[in-house]
Amino acid sequence: MGEWSQLIDSYEQLLLQSQSMLELARRGDWTTLLQVRSCGLIDAERLQRLEAGVLLGRQERLRKAELLEQILALDAEIRTHLLARRDELVLLMRNSRRQRELDRAYRPAMDSSIVYRIDDRFGKGSP
Repeated sequence: MGEWSQLIDSYEQLLLQSQSMLELARRGDWTTLLQVRSCGLIDAERLQRLEAGVLLGRQERLRKAELLEQILALDAEIRTHLLARRDELVLLMRNSRRQRELDRAYRPAMDSSIVYRIDDRFGKGSP
């Protein structure tokens, strides 16, 4: 009984973590989101090992399925926020690259301001 209880508790903790991650994504706190996600991967691996040795009854399987459904729904929304952020960063990178290209094309280079003197060009004494 203790093993399946621990397993269900782990899924409930994963649900809480997913809710926290969604809130971070909504706020745009990407650094903290990545840190929480890293911990989540470790927890998911531990959960997988725990689940390998546990046989669940009907009620526990239903609860697990319910928790997984909620976790996956949260994950889908988190993914939507992450994809929007990715698209935003891609646009920023394109604009930055375009700005560098414009700067190169329209800003005079440091060495292009060389002034030729007529003496250097034709030498002294040349007609």
